Amino acid sequence: MGRSFESVRMGVRAVSARWARAGRAMKKEDQVYAHELARMVKMHSSEAFYALDDPLEAAVFSVLIELLKERAEERAEEVKLKVKYQSTSIEPIEEPKG
Repeated sequence: MGRSFESVRMGVRAVSARWARAGRAMKKEDQVYAHELARMVKMHSSEAFYALDDPLEAAVFSVLIELLKERAEERAEEVKLKVKYQSTSIEPIEEPKG
């Protein structure tokens, strides 16, 4: 017997494909972002399959997770640069008096 409803994973793939198609209709400079969103949709479809029933909810959840990860990585990089800058700053040397 066949399935009477599509799985969340299949639904997420369909959402990703629709978003990719919609991206092709966008301005050239925006197409890269639409492609990235379509890629992000599929990043966590397996995990979302267990917890979520709605493919669109799973797609949005996956995109939000990826955006938060990128934001955290950017902040970590900023902190690394700040620490590196502070540790390499040179203090003026006092000349001996006398």
